[in-house]
Amino acid sequence: MTKKLWIISALMLTSLWVVAQDQAELVTNTIKKSTIKGHIYFLASDELAGRETGTPGIDVAARYISTTFQRYGVSPVEGATEGYFQEVPLVKNVAPEAYALQVGSEAVDSEDLLRMEGSGIELTSDFVFLNYGTEEDFDNKKINGKIAVVLAGQKDNQDYRFVYQASAKKSSLAKEAGAVGIVELHADNPDNWNTFKGFMGRGSSIGFKSEDKEDSFFKLWVNDPDKSWVKRVNLKMKQEMEVTIGEAMQLPMPSKNVVGMVEGTDPELKDEFIIYSAHYDHLGIGKPNAVGDSIYNGARDNAVGVVTVMSAAESIAKNPTKRSALFILFTAEEKGLLGSKYYVENPLLPLDQMVYCFNSDNGGYNDTSLTTIIGLERTTAGKHIKKASETFGLKAIDDPAGEQGLFDRSDNVNFAKKGIPAPTFSLGFTAFDAEIGKYYHQQSDNPESIDYEYMEQFFRAFVLSARLIANDEETPFWIEGDKYYEAGKALYGK
Repeated sequence: MTKKLWIISALMLTSLWVVAQDQAELVTNTIKKSTIKGHIYFLASDELAGRETGTPGIDVAARYISTTFQRYGVSPVEGATEGYFQEVPLVKNVAPEAYALQVGSEAVDSEDLLRMEGSGIELTSDFVFLNYGTEEDFDNKKINGKIAVVLAGQKDNQDYRFVYQASAKKSSLAKEAGAVGIVELHADNPDNWNTFKGFMGRGSSIGFKSEDKEDSFFKLWVNDPDKSWVKRVNLKMKQEMEVTIGEAMQLPMPSKNVVGMVEGTDPELKDEFIIYSAHYDHLGIGKPNAVGDSIYNGARDNAVGVVTVMSAAESIAKNPTKRSALFILFTAEEKGLLGSKYYVENPLLPLDQMVYCFNSDNGGYNDTSLTTIIGLERTTAGKHIKKASETFGLKAIDDPAGEQGLFDRSDNVNFAKKGIPAPTFSLGFTAFDAEIGKYYHQQSDNPESIDYEYMEQFFRAFVLSARLIANDEETPFWIEGDKYYEAGKALYGK
């Protein structure tokens, strides 16, 4: 009996190897460096001016993707406009020009103040200092009807990306506790302030239309390099804060996700869909750098991601997989994952038919022997991604920079929250080091700075991963115990 089981196992492994080899040949015959390079050079060209949401450049990119889908034979999805577009009703929030904060008799200098939330506010209130604003700091504190004052980031983590992400959590905690607003003191890393001023001091932001005119919650950030405001709010004397914020405006700024599909070949499995996703927006135009370049071309972030999805579309349209494929390119990821957030709340196809979301997003690479998959070991499909990477001479590794919270910083997280297994396939990196920082959200992220020999291996690994997952008789799912495992059980009725 043992010998029979061994023989059966060997035959199964041999069969899987043969299938993988056949699929790899299909990928090699389709995914070519010249095509990859042409797509990236167009999407990251100066003519598209950085593909910022709400600009003509991103509209050109959307049209380019949709016409490529059409040329490849990707089908439109019912409910989309002009064949491949899901309209996303964004608005431009024009921030108030005037806002002020005063503690006792002392006012914060306007250069040291950033308004993050709030409109039409004029109030005087007690405040409570809550250290770094963790859940424990908020626990059982009498903050209802008062202003929460917190330090930015964490004592041991002042990376500007983490500080920004943590700020949203602190606001949520303050709202849950009944606070009228929150003031964040940026005291631990003075270098962060210039970064924040550059990105958020432009006087406007993009979001969804707010119908709630009664929401008077506000958020203000204060630059406090000498910690003078930290000392002032910690004085034992009775003090109040005075907050004044002018009226904001909302202007329509319609945008679009680009969506297409290819029906699967298996009579039963075709009712299950694999999503292939990436965001196609970037940062647009900013201040010139040292060499006079003002365009954030976004070759790595995220023209590379867009073209991985386009490559999967080309391969699957030519040789469909057993499961159906849904290709989605999102708008406004750089504005807060807005395109994917809108999609999961307004799906063109039922979410419980979406069994996997294979996202692609990138900051850069520092190791061309790797593919880095954020969430590699969190789903049962990890074995296919490892096999596909190995087939094309690469090694797949999981997130090496857990402190960055990358899984929850890309479009995949909006699908994960719904219960859909959703890792992110990224260029090979071993840490968020100087090599990554050289290009990440920098004007230097241009198409000519990319290693296209590596790109060919990387793209082939992504597409082979896609084909192996989509053809597996076993439906992919979360590893038991994962943060989103229970959400997945609820979505699929497991």
